[in-house]
Amino acid sequence: MSRRLERLLRIDELLRRNLRQTAESLALELECSERTVRSELEFLRNRYAAPLCYTKTQGWHYTDPYWRLPTVPLTQGELFALTLGARMLGAYAGSAYQKLLEGAIARLAERLPEPIWVDLQQLAQENVLVRGGAELNLDSEIWQGLEEACQQKRRVWMRYGTPGKEVSERELDPYVLHFSSNNPYVTGWCHLRGEVRWFRVDRIVALELRPKRFEIDPTFDREAHFADAFQHEVGGAAQEMAIAFDARTAPYIRERRWHPTQVIEECPDGGLVLRFVVRGLGEVKRWVLYYGAGARVLGPPELVEMVRAELQGMNALYQEVK
Repeated sequence: MSRRLERLLRIDELLRRNLRQTAESLALELECSERTVRSELEFLRNRYAAPLCYTKTQGWHYTDPYWRLPTVPLTQGELFALTLGARMLGAYAGSAYQKLLEGAIARLAERLPEPIWVDLQQLAQENVLVRGGAELNLDSEIWQGLEEACQQKRRVWMRYGTPGKEVSERELDPYVLHFSSNNPYVTGWCHLRGEVRWFRVDRIVALELRPKRFEIDPTFDREAHFADAFQHEVGGAAQEMAIAFDARTAPYIRERRWHPTQVIEECPDGGLVLRFVVRGLGEVKRWVLYYGAGARVLGPPELVEMVRAELQGMNALYQEVK
């Protein structure tokens, strides 16, 4: 930002305070000469048609309080989208970005007349409900540390905890940060396992950036890697999934694209068969179980057995209930 623009923004801010401003008081705040202040005030009037006026009682002031210095070409719709985006990101990413976004939006909002900004806030808060499900315990310092490591291609050390397992220590070359199924992940080369792995960022309990730099494995194809994933599971051999959905459940499957490789085969009874190729079966199993009796796995055999074993275990639990 140029020195002159900084002065103009500062003058604009000072003139909006409920204080009497003179060339002398403005020069004192800006640490410049009164001549410079007068030149800038004249520039505002001539270049931006600022409704500036000086009186003995009010000093320098705007005769139209709704006038705004057009430093940021932002429409009401764009500002509303940013406001709503901050709320949505807060719902899914916790506090990692929310405070930073809110601060930036507040500064941008200074360029809008107050009544308009109040209306936008009210619309975003009262007329649009954002629900992100269960709250994430996402440490903003860890997330921002990973951002820095990805940008600078620096190796990190971390202590990582998985539910039901002991906390492990490992070094990681972080390739990319992403969200999957509303959960935050970092994907990169795990030196402990010697392969590309996904890690839930909210399960990282400690993180340190190492001075060692890394280069992304040239054989790592990011697009292909994520295309092979279903929900957030990767690993294993690629296999074709075939799942039949009955006529009542089929409309909910048709309305979304579940995977880049999916193919839908329509059935005469109104049902359908969904086919797609992925690595890993755990997430597919949990997804199928979500639809209950409305879904039936046709293949591969390993997935059929996984679902059958899960249903037998559930049935045994409920058989014990008297």
